[in-house]
Amino acid sequence: MRSRARTAAHASPAASAAGSNEDERIAMNRRSFLKAAGLGAAALLTGCRSAARAAAGAPGPGRPNIVVILVDDMGFSDIGCYGSEIATPNLDRLATRGIRFTQFYNTGRCCPTRASLLTGLYPHQAGIGHMTADKGLPGYVGHLHERCVTLGEVLRPAGYFTIMCGKWHVGAKDPAWWPSRRGFDRTYACPEGGGFYFQVKKGRSIVRNGKVIHDDAHPLPEGWYSTDAWTDEAIGYIDEAVRADKPFLVYLAHNAPHFPLQAPPEDIQRYRRKYLAGWDTLRERRYGRQLASGLIAKRWPLSPRDDGITPWANVDAERRDRMDHIMAIYAATVDRMDRSIGRLVKALGQRGVLENTLILFLSDNGGNAESGPWGRAQGKGALGSAASSVFCGKSWANAENTPFRYYKHFVHEGGISTPLIAHWPAGIPADRRGAFEPQPGHLIDIMATCADLAGATYPKTFNGHAITPMQGVSLVPALRGQALGRTEPLYWEHEGNRAIRDGNWKLVARGPAGDWELYDLDADRSELHNLAAEHPDRVKAMADQWETFARKAHMLPWPWKGKTSRKKGTNP
Repeated sequence: MRSRARTAAHASPAASAAGSNEDERIAMNRRSFLKAAGLGAAALLTGCRSAARAAAGAPGPGRPNIVVILVDDMGFSDIGCYGSEIATPNLDRLATRGIRFTQFYNTGRCCPTRASLLTGLYPHQAGIGHMTADKGLPGYVGHLHERCVTLGEVLRPAGYFTIMCGKWHVGAKDPAWWPSRRGFDRTYACPEGGGFYFQVKKGRSIVRNGKVIHDDAHPLPEGWYSTDAWTDEAIGYIDEAVRADKPFLVYLAHNAPHFPLQAPPEDIQRYRRKYLAGWDTLRERRYGRQLASGLIAKRWPLSPRDDGITPWANVDAERRDRMDHIMAIYAATVDRMDRSIGRLVKALGQRGVLENTLILFLSDNGGNAESGPWGRAQGKGALGSAASSVFCGKSWANAENTPFRYYKHFVHEGGISTPLIAHWPAGIPADRRGAFEPQPGHLIDIMATCADLAGATYPKTFNGHAITPMQGVSLVPALRGQALGRTEPLYWEHEGNRAIRDGNWKLVARGPAGDWELYDLDADRSELHNLAAEHPDRVKAMADQWETFARKAHMLPWPWKGKTSRKKGTNP
């Protein structure tokens, strides 16, 4: 258990939810008030401060506000500015006025990505090498342990007002693991994870500032939709920060577009029949847009259709309609997510704080192939409703990850490549706006970036515990067109899938018993030409380097059955 000062004792879900109606009434009144009056007050307050600075001859904007937006199970090519046909005008606008990273990486899975983003460590170093079950090994305890610190715990002592809204999923059993106890001043979150849009599912809860206000026995009000609710609450908390004249950090973690895919029927209808051309054509069109924009190099071909996926030409009419419906629901969740981000950006502008706010947008893993080539479309209600269970499946996920191979869970490029949009009018030079940034980046760099910009000190100890040093580098030089100066390789492990990237060379293996594959990503980011047989010495050196780091970072020992290398005596 964390050795940190406890706040008020956690109430049971039943006891806490007994007051949920009153909490919801207060929240709705607050949102109504903010819409009616708070906006004007916040904007007036900001304007007065700006005028005062100008009159005093003060310098320009100081430390920026920071908004980190993480979405769930979205593929590399799923937004317009990365090749998609899905309408994402708000993200596209951020991209054209900001910077798009073309080689940014996550960990390939939900919980590990959140752990890494929040702490600046590789997920095993923070205790979440897999999901939230304790597997009895140092890197797999299933929650953020006491040897790491979160973005909130680093930026709050530096004077930031810290906000977390959305999917937490880095420890839920003990309230000491919740965001309100891990450095965030204001929280509106689901500690257990996502998996719902319209109504809280069994085993999940909605917690506001450390108090359970909704669970399966105490349902959410009619009209609640997670994508909108996380954003609404974040805007309300931003207003508190503006009134307090404090810079703010917002960690906004959407559960969209994670399964079960659910969206309002009018949103779904806008995309119906738009996917009847099929996944083969969709991949080709997305790839064409990526090439035309300059997002990817022409020397990187579109990977072949994955094994087990039926050519669209061989799919019968009835199944085509079903698969079109599934993808329309997926597109609707992405569309709705983009609109919520648009409302957030508009709110920042109306409050006069957009200019000096760094917005980072990214996804936690690649598109999800779970449920097989034909996906899932089940339930008692209409598909896409709260009573339905819809998964995209492997065939559409192959398109979502265009042009790469593999999916969520894996650490080939399709599983770990994410869009990263950085938007910061006051901090990104005018000649860099709309630029592509090809330098590789990783989630471990988010903490270093935030601490750098906030002037915050990353601690050596916290609450009496030694803290693992952060592993990443600040992305600020890349925003300005300068070299990152990274000196260490990047590492991955998830479910025995493992990789190391050193410069343009990537060594990767599929599964705990899988053989190492070697790729030159400058020439072949699609990972189609395995060079392991041609460079055995490089394979051995990189495999040894991975294993040495893996033991240091608690990737090893692991709970999976299989080898880690060909060296006798290694711990599987």
